Amino acid sequence: MANGARNIKKGRSLLCDRTPIKYGFIREQQKTFPITVLCKVMEVSTSAFYAWIKTPEDTDKKILKKQLETKAVQLFEENKKIYGSRRLSEAFIKEDFQVGRYKAKQLMKKLGLKPRYPKRFKVTTDSNHNDAISPNLLNRKFDVTMPNKVWTTDITYVWTLEGWLYVVVVIDLFSRQVVGWSIDDHMRTSLCVNALQMAFWRRKPDPGLQHHSDRGSQYASHEYREHLKMMKMQQSMSRKGDC
Repeated sequence: MANGARNIKKGRSLLCDRTPIKYGFIREQQKTFPITVLCKVMEVSTSAFYAWIKTPEDTDKKILKKQLETKAVQLFEENKKIYGSRRLSEAFIKEDFQVGRYKAKQLMKKLGLKPRYPKRFKVTTDSNHNDAISPNLLNRKFDVTMPNKVWTTDITYVWTLEGWLYVVVVIDLFSRQVVGWSIDDHMRTSLCVNALQMAFWRRKPDPGLQHHSDRGSQYASHEYREHLKMMKMQQSMSRKGDC
């Protein structure tokens, strides 16, 4: 033990200035020397060491918790306060923090991080084009007596955590049910065509169905009109500033 004791005392001169370091040294050496001997050499009480050895894990958790909270606020602020739990989780992972969506949601709730949703008006109807305008066959006659006789369609937009998304719906005016829809991050003609195709293949209407829309460039385009022609539908467009 004499040599071992000398070895311990050799480390003592380096470790005696800070009690937590002493405790750490004792913990590392406890498989080699008795804890009572280590505590005596390090001049700490055995009971104090046992009390300390139960706390490091809790302390580490508190440190990690504080780090995550600080990082959550930082990521949220850096991204203009628009991130929800999913995107915040993704941002954490990019920074090498293993934080899932549920944990991110908990952090946001605790820290009061509420994403701001832009309230901006998005123009969805571009009637300033050179394409022909179809007559208003509907003429505000909204009382339809049978299904698959009159369909109306329109483009709207929604703000999501991914940014603006555009939605096109096709509605059977008889039942007021959505019979076709399409969603994407643009509002090109293909978006409207996709919704129309869904409605057509789901309902398979008889020839002569009246298709009513606004005067937007998508509906007035050659591409869209070719689909209506192929499906044997009559195109109707609202008057300017009307429906």
